[in-house]
Amino acid sequence: MRFRMSLRRLLSTAALFVALPLAIHAQRPSASAKLGFAPDRLARIDRFMQQYVDSNRIGGAVGLVLRDGKVAYEHSVGWSDKESGRRMTTDAIFRIASQSKALTSVAVLMLVEDGRIALGDPVSRFIPAYAHTTVASRADSGRTAAPAKRQITIKDLLTHTAGISYGTDAFVAQQYSAKALGPAAGWGWYTADKDEPICTTMERLATLPFVAQPGEAWVYGYNIDILGCVVERASGMPLDEFIRTRITAPLGMNDTHFFLPTSKRARLVTVYTDSAGQLRRAPNGPRGQGDYVEGPRKSFAGGAGLLSSARDYARFLQMILNHGEMNSVRYLSPKMVDLMTTNQSGTLYGTPGEGFGLGFQTVEKLGADGLASVGSFGWGGAYASTYKVDPKEGLVIVFMINQLPNRTDVAAKFPTLVYQALVEPRAGTVVQR
Repeated sequence: MRFRMSLRRLLSTAALFVALPLAIHAQRPSASAKLGFAPDRLARIDRFMQQYVDSNRIGGAVGLVLRDGKVAYEHSVGWSDKESGRRMTTDAIFRIASQSKALTSVAVLMLVEDGRIALGDPVSRFIPAYAHTTVASRADSGRTAAPAKRQITIKDLLTHTAGISYGTDAFVAQQYSAKALGPAAGWGWYTADKDEPICTTMERLATLPFVAQPGEAWVYGYNIDILGCVVERASGMPLDEFIRTRITAPLGMNDTHFFLPTSKRARLVTVYTDSAGQLRRAPNGPRGQGDYVEGPRKSFAGGAGLLSSARDYARFLQMILNHGEMNSVRYLSPKMVDLMTTNQSGTLYGTPGEGFGLGFQTVEKLGADGLASVGSFGWGGAYASTYKVDPKEGLVIVFMINQLPNRTDVAAKFPTLVYQALVEPRAGTVVQR
């Protein structure tokens, strides 16, 4: 989860897990070919990823591609921890930062379908502190804050049109830092070190000025963290418990956590940082390794707090691609998934040919986001991980890396390398040649 422009560039079924173990040791060219991929072209991805490790531009990464719920490609490269000689593995666990947003958004929409939340509800119904919010004036460097023209709604938060940033904007940064937010929280989004529940933090956020009027701009920020508190208030249970009981446990996402069990710490990938072209181990704290093992374990940040593996996250995305169902368990209705994965932000997202739905960036025009088909959706995370779902092609593409900051183009190029290897249409599709 970076800021708006860097994120946009970053994003430029039981059969699933029956097949996964077979892909751990070696690719099966015949299986990939049956799924429409050219094995020799898939091999380009291996070489592409290895080049970034060999040139010391990344520490390591995992790439995973599903087509129609089956593994077409799975490969790990480089190091999970270079200093200790621990190699990257396909079951490695990564900090996924803003990829957490999709799970929290699904949690909100589940509660909408339960009748406990409505998209048009004011946030103040669940967090009264949001009944009267303010907006800072850029013209006088935030010294003046005017009342918001209207209350912020649940849909505003899902679409990032509430006017709420991460508080690192120059004209409000000092005010946010004084409240232990914005610059005091790394690049704004980090809360794993906080010894308080997320609702306490989000109530404090409501006292600070926002940077745009509700509904007037697309602003990336604390929106989904606020919704994490809404989930807690509407469901009556902590966010980690809701996500575990309603999403990750039923899906078999056994390696997705807000804070990592100590028994899994050896599988957590080390964060590296790109400093003037030199790769080095990132420091501890919010701009590096984070407090995901030894932290207070109190702040369940729905916007950026989760850890997961490529396999777990691909399974979650496959459920979305299946229109809200996996292994005969229904998580969301098909109509809700349609709403979630189509543009709900009008022209506010601002990038030609793209939009933003209820948790995902959406592709409205071929060529707007690389080779992704119209109707594709995805996002990424601050540690440079990224994902894309292409319903037309039946594709789930996941690229996991933990590098902060990441100045390479490896994550942005990975989907293109996947698409160049896709040479046959889906079964049953008629193509004239």
